Amino acid sequence: MNLIQSFERFYLQIKGNRWYWLFSIFCRLALAYAFIVAGMVKIVGERFASGLSDIHPMGAYLEALHHTGYYYTFIGIAQVVAAVLLLIPRTVTLGALLYFPIIVNIWLLSFAVRFEGSLVTSPLMVLANLYLLIWNYDRLRYILPFRQFPDLGIIRKPAKYSTKFPFLFFSGVVITVALTISFARYGYDVMPRNSLSDCKKQFENTGNEAVGIKFCECIHKDGQPLNECLKEFENSKE
Repeated sequence: MNLIQSFERFYLQIKGNRWYWLFSIFCRLALAYAFIVAGMVKIVGERFASGLSDIHPMGAYLEALHHTGYYYTFIGIAQVVAAVLLLIPRTVTLGALLYFPIIVNIWLLSFAVRFEGSLVTSPLMVLANLYLLIWNYDRLRYILPFRQFPDLGIIRKPAKYSTKFPFLFFSGVVITVALTISFARYGYDVMPRNSLSDCKKQFENTGNEAVGIKFCECIHKDGQPLNECLKEFENSKE
């Protein structure tokens, strides 16, 4: 039995389990809600995260994006369309495919500028999106570059689901969420934070308080690029 056959055998077991099915519904609803909210902000023409200073690394990006006119609106429409497609059972696969490149871009952007507003949510949304893509493997497999594979067909909803609780899977979910939160909190030595006061708090009563305050002012007062402020901080800290 090759790797694909082993995976598909396991996949059939997953598709027949009620708990995996319920988790797929949760992922669909959560992802759809997030993009409907974010997309509507763009469609009505408001700047996303409007409370963030326009000289903050993420704020500067969002401010520039806000001034791109119909491109900004287009992103909002794409997010809402992806969300609606996720909510419709027949179009879930298409919605997950459209959703994926958008949320990966948001995830990479959040990590690139160390934006704490989505350091936790964006990677979890990427993983939830991946789960939906795997859940719909029976439809996606036909566009995958496999030379040959068993005729699995489109799997229909079983007449009766298995109710065996997948402890290992959901333990992995809990651990993943915990690790993601831990990384967002402790993964970086220094963060720009969302405001000057919050930025300064991370350096209080530390040996690098003076250097840290200078870093915060570099971000929130001078509006310098994050990499330059970080470089100056690294060169000056004890």
